[in-house]
Amino acid sequence: MSAVPNEPSQDDILRLHVTAKDPEALRALLRDTRADVGGRPHVETDGRIGVDVYTTADRIPDLEREGVTVTRTGNASEAGRAAQAEVGSGDRFAPDDAVPHGLAAKLAG
Repeated sequence: MSAVPNEPSQDDILRLHVTAKDPEALRALLRDTRADVGGRPHVETDGRIGVDVYTTADRIPDLEREGVTVTRTGNASEAGRAAQAEVGSGDRFAPDDAVPHGLAAKLAG
């Protein structure tokens, strides 16, 4: 991901992919850490079970334990900032722009 810096800010939310040896290990991990997950767990090609987790860098050690693999896949905060930078400024509903312009058919009713 090109928008992911090497050193995230302390408050940045990171996207991690967590895989566990079995559903019970993943369930225990998520119960103990109360991590925010993105989507449903799924079975990996090697038979392990995986899920995306969103957390700050200081909470990553809480996720790391025997039978669990944690892989950083992105920086959700940085991706959000990049998307916000694409949004224009100004009020598109300002009085001067309230009346639609352009070619269109006015439908009755």
